[in-house]
Amino acid sequence: MKIAVFSTKSYDQEYFEKYNDKYNYSFSFYETALNVDTAKLTTGNDVVCVFVNDVVDKATIKVLASNGVKLIALRCAGYNNVDLEAAENHNIKVVRVPAYSPEAVAEHALALILTLNRKTHKAYNRVREGNFSLKNLIGFNLNTKTIGVIGTGKIGATFCKILNGFGCKIIAYDIAENEEVVAMGVEFLSLEEVCAQADIISLHCPLNKHTKHIVNKESIATMKDGVMIINTSRGALINTADTIEGLIKKKIGYLGIDVYEQEENLFFEDLSEHIIQDEQILRLMSFPNVLITSHQAYFTKEAMDQITTITLENIKAFENGNELINVVK
Repeated sequence: MKIAVFSTKSYDQEYFEKYNDKYNYSFSFYETALNVDTAKLTTGNDVVCVFVNDVVDKATIKVLASNGVKLIALRCAGYNNVDLEAAENHNIKVVRVPAYSPEAVAEHALALILTLNRKTHKAYNRVREGNFSLKNLIGFNLNTKTIGVIGTGKIGATFCKILNGFGCKIIAYDIAENEEVVAMGVEFLSLEEVCAQADIISLHCPLNKHTKHIVNKESIATMKDGVMIINTSRGALINTADTIEGLIKKKIGYLGIDVYEQEENLFFEDLSEHIIQDEQILRLMSFPNVLITSHQAYFTKEAMDQITTITLENIKAFENGNELINVVK
């Protein structure tokens, strides 16, 4: 089985090679992202393995099909970057990793909350410069605060479980109530009610036509003054321009994001010696109450183990003609 792996970093190659003894697959690792221009690299491969910022659109899939590719293996949970209709038309199966250490992402969301609130990143830099002042470092207790969780799948449910330990009041919105979450004492409300009541709003839903820009000018207007918004899911859940306006007007008191609407041109790369052309990310970086991490919420040893092994098992099931339990339709 020949597999072309796109958007490869050193750690991706390390983990695939670590587990390949059991499968004996032939990998071609490419640092470049998959798109219509780089799809020619898939010639002679049976499978392409892609990540969150690869562009697997109709034009790309047409090239993949002509090169003999039969399977698109996502090494992530989201699949909004894949044209599923085009894949089906070309008889290419799409598989994903639906769950990989939900604790990794949920814990990172909590880390963003605690860092923004208690300003530990600023305190760290101050002390290194010999500044031991506490001025402007005041935070608030999480205990008794109302946390709004939008999306209560595996990650959202794990996040609720963690926040329960802080003594928070947790309210949630989802298209269907998660009984496990209800059993924790979480109250499900409408999206409007969650936005209006929450001190902190954390996004844990997939990106689709219903959730794109779920945080926008209208929803921000209904939120509490000084609300904290956390996004560890997909960048386009947030309308960046509207969020910047909310920050300027001080409607949004804190913003913590691990994902960004235009991240495919930025994240996972070292741009420290480049002039960044994205004006919106530069504007966000200028706010003292904004914390940005570069899509690292998933990045733990446990998650990488699971992502790699589930991806390889998905490919093995396809190779053997077995049921694809993680197929995306």
